[in-house]
Amino acid sequence: MKWGRTLHQRIVVAYFLLAFCASIFFFGLAAVAVEGIEVYLVDKRLESVAAWASPRHAANLPVEMPAGLSFYHDEAIPQSLRHLPPGVHAITVDGTELQVMIGRDASGKFAVVDHMSEYDQIELVVYSTIAAGLLGFLLLSYFAGRYVARSIVTPITMLATAVRDRGMQHQLPLLDNDDEMGDLARAFSKRTDELERAFNRERFFTGDVSHELRTPLTVIMGAAEIIHVQVQGQPVLQAASERILRTAAEAAECVTVLLLLARAPESIDAPENSIARIVQDEVERNRLLVGSKPVSLGFIIEADFTVFARRELLATAIGNLIRNAWQYTEEGSVLVRVCKHVVIVEDTGPGIPASVRARLQNEPLQPLQVGSAGSGLGLALVTRICEYLGASLKVTSRPGGGTRLAIEFLTES
Repeated sequence: MKWGRTLHQRIVVAYFLLAFCASIFFFGLAAVAVEGIEVYLVDKRLESVAAWASPRHAANLPVEMPAGLSFYHDEAIPQSLRHLPPGVHAITVDGTELQVMIGRDASGKFAVVDHMSEYDQIELVVYSTIAAGLLGFLLLSYFAGRYVARSIVTPITMLATAVRDRGMQHQLPLLDNDDEMGDLARAFSKRTDELERAFNRERFFTGDVSHELRTPLTVIMGAAEIIHVQVQGQPVLQAASERILRTAAEAAECVTVLLLLARAPESIDAPENSIARIVQDEVERNRLLVGSKPVSLGFIIEADFTVFARRELLATAIGNLIRNAWQYTEEGSVLVRVCKHVVIVEDTGPGIPASVRARLQNEPLQPLQVGSAGSGLGLALVTRICEYLGASLKVTSRPGGGTRLAIEFLTES
């Protein structure tokens, strides 16, 4: 289990580590206490035996010791104990642990010997009991940590799921709680309501404006067509009428796209479209607009794929990238490549300004960079379309100069 992977695991690990450290601490205290009690009891026992046996030996009375205890005087003291100074000593003789008390009375030197086997057994029982208790404490702490973690994380997970999957008609849970989770739920609810209202205002405004623009654009296009027919044979007026007609048609396409973007993605049909076919059509349409400009415009289909989306959205996104590339490329080339899941537009132009790049990548702008920065509506519309379709727009500098823009689609059939 790695620390910090989830909040649930952090709480469990914290509980377990706290229990483990506490267990080590109390086990050390218990060990010190057991050893201290053992030494105290042994010393007292040896002193009691010496106080009882020494007068009896001096009075030539029999000195009978219980099992595990021995009393020696003068020459009877074993050779291995004679070198010991007065006091209590813990030694090992022939593999046997002994507690030995050396003393002196009126008759001479004596030794009281206590075999430690009985204390070793008691000590083993005590340590086994302590170890079992600590192990049980660790297990209890682990399960208690899991319970506490679940009781803390479950409301958070429930709230996160509700916020992620919330619809307009659903209410967040925990709103009636009087604790911190209730405060968090109410804050989420308030903020989500504000965002939904702002989103709806933007969507309705976009739809209303687009609807209002359709009628004048239709009038402009109709008038431009009439003028275009009537000025046949007048190159200057014919070119102007063609430009008006082309610009109005592009504006009408933009309005259609804005109307689509104002609707929820699930509310419009999403037919299957070949990306290679759309790229080919857009390249050919823009090739006519390049005119005599020294810029070559081409495309390479490495791997075609299909996307379920409205053709107007796909054509606008790809067409705007192509049009932006050749407009800002004075000479050189614009190349469109279709790879697996990706449409790439490369040019040899001066590159995109830092302010425009920041806008396309949703990065914060410097105060002096706020504004259109010359990017127009085209690239901003591409960004909105990519977000709408679940695709992503990547902007990088091309080796040797120029810009590389890539639309990466997430789905393919």
